Amino acid sequence: MTASRARLLTTSLGALVLLAAACGPPSIKPTTSADPTSSCIGGSGTWAIDVLDRRAEREASEKTVALVKSSVTGSFPGCKWTAPDTPGVPSVLIEIHRFAAPFQDGTWNGAAEWSVLVRNAAGQTLTEFEAEDDVERPNYTGSNNEKEALQEVFHEALRKTLAGLRAVPPS
Repeated sequence: MTASRARLLTTSLGALVLLAAACGPPSIKPTTSADPTSSCIGGSGTWAIDVLDRRAEREASEKTVALVKSSVTGSFPGCKWTAPDTPGVPSVLIEIHRFAAPFQDGTWNGAAEWSVLVRNAAGQTLTEFEAEDDVERPNYTGSNNEKEALQEVFHEALRKTLAGLRAVPPS
């Protein structure tokens, strides 16, 4: 293989990698919403947290799990967070069922849906609830419509999640 052909191949592969990276879902930044009257869940100072991606199509799964986890943990600055299944520690389990904004018929259809299960240190269920939101967004010119739709449904589902967690009674 000649040097010029090798350079062309390397340049082509580099462009392909950049194109593939740009084709993934848009990045949504974690959002926190600390409440000064509720620094931690249920009056306990330490919680285990696990966020699982149960979507049928798990595009950017690690990023999605990290987004939800960091947004929840950052919203309770008075909590010490431990690994899932830490013995003797109450736990929060979040299972993501939908988080996408497909483009259909000229509209971005954003949807976020996850279930939340909160257990005390003995493993008894304290509360269980769903957090979800849907939005239809027209395809505006000059806007990242997919990202805007995802941000909107994420913020609303997170708001519902935090409200549910703040309502957990002391155990």
